[in-house]
Formats: sequence, C-alpha cells, structure tokens
Amino acid sequence: MNAPLRVRKAAYENNKLEKRLLRLTGQAIAQFNMIEAGDKVMVCLSGGKDSYSLLDILLLLRERAPIEFDIVAVNLDQKQPDFPEQVLPEYLRSKDVPFHIESQDTYSIVKRVIAEGKTMCSLCSRLRRGILYRVASELGATKIALGHHRDDILGTFFLNLFFGGTLKAMPPKLVSDDGKHVVIRPLAYVEEADLARYAELKEFPIIPCNLCGSQVNLKRQEIKRMLIDWDKRYPGRVQNTFNALARVVPSHLMDSTRFDFAALRANGQPDGDGDIAFDEPPCGEDDAAANVVRFA
Repeated sequence: MNAPLRVRKAAYENNKLEKRLLRLTGQAIAQFNMIEAGDKVMVCLSGGKDSYSLLDILLLLRERAPIEFDIVAVNLDQKQPDFPEQVLPEYLRSKDVPFHIESQDTYSIVKRVIAEGKTMCSLCSRLRRGILYRVASELGATKIALGHHRDDILGTFFLNLFFGGTLKAMPPKLVSDDGKHVVIRPLAYVEEADLARYAELKEFPIIPCNLCGSQVNLKRQEIKRMLIDWDKRYPGRVQNTFNALARVVPSHLMDSTRFDFAALRANGQPDGDGDIAFDEPPCGEDDAAANVVRFA
C-alpha cells in the first residue's frame, strides 16, 4: 500500500471512530435523558484517556445539539508526588474551556490509612466523591459527568457478581447519596479500546495515576483481563453480556423484593414470556449472533 493511500485509509478510519463515539455518546445521553436545556455539566477531568475523551466528545456534541448547555471541567489535584500541575490548565485554556482545579491532599490520607499492598480504590473514591459533590454545589453544576465506559460498567457488574454476590453494575445515571446531585456517564455505550484509539489520535496530554493506576493486582484488573480474553476467544460474548444489563427479567431470577413470587397463581392464561421461551435448548452459534443487539 503506497503512502497516500495509507494516509487516506487512516483518515477514513479516524473519521469513522469519531462518528461512532459521537453516535454512541449521543445515544446514551438521549436514552437516559442525561443532559437537558440549561444544564451546567461539570466534567470530572482526571488527566486520563477516558475523561479527556468525554470532555472532547461533549464539546463536539454541544456544537450540534438542539439545546444549549454549559460545560465546566473540574480536576481534583490530590497532591500526588510529581503531579504535573500545569498540564491540565494549559490544555483547558488552549480549548477555551472554563475550569476549576480543586487542590486537596487526599494522596497522603490514602497512603497513611491504607496498608502497603492493600486496595486503595474504596477510600480514594469516597474522599474524591465527597470533594467533587461539594465543588459541584459551589459551581452551581446541575449534572456531574464521569468518564466511565462500557467496560467499566461490565467490570463493576462482574466484581459485584463474583466478590459481592450481588447483581449490580454502574448505572448510566444516578442521584448522589446526599440526594443533591445527578451523576451521568455519557460514555456508557463506548468500548475502552475505542477511547484508547481516540486519545492517541487526539494526542491528549495523559497524566498517569500513582494511586489506582499503579496497583496491578486489583480485582478489577483481573476482571479486565478476563473480558479481554473473552473478546479474543469468543467474539460477541462481552457485548452480549453488556446487552443483558438492559434486558432484566425479575420473574426469572430469585429476588422476591423485585418480583412477588408469593402472589403467583395459575390463571389459565398463556404467557408468552413464561417458561416456554426459557426451556428450549441453547440456540446455535448463528442464531445467538443474530439475537445480539449491538450499539456500534
């Protein structure tokens, strides 16, 4: 392949990627009513590929949106050693994005409280969440946007399933514990691999994390490796599992607080969604592939 053709092909693929990210993010925003007219969306910017991509995509979508909303980027400077304090302000000024840098030494707290080798994520998340909620109130933000993507949502689902015994994932939209804030995840339908390619394409000035990002043996990393392996060995399995999160049938699980099993009575009427549909033998690979709902 000659050089001009390679350049055109790369430009074509890059354009496809951007369009896919815009479409999937727009789909999530519309389906879950994440952003409304007049909203002030606080985008939590960590300096990683996901939050950079989220900010960039929301800025592009705002240019095309039929409604008006404001965006403010917020970074929590946790006072990690060698943190390049100038990187985010310089980037945000270059993009003409209003921003706020909140400086709080949560790094020292986490390192002091959590023993070496133990998981820092839980305490770090709680500290960070409380600070960001306070900042959102101070800035008058009506929505708090986080950069979690499809693989984060699936990872949380399997963490809760394997280690917590609970069927629970990350919701695309939720109300904060204090009832004061709406948290949204516009990248809910986006694959991490696409975000990695997008970050490389856009040449975002990535800042590594010296807390969670440095812990290679976390349970979440184990789940991530499992999903990557599934994607290689069983194409479609990961996406099909993700689709299942939107196809919950409480009557065919075992939570009596979600379905009133005690009140079940035979009424002589056939039920198309009853056991007949679930008692058939597993379908073949071709049939299974045909029933996978894809967002890309």
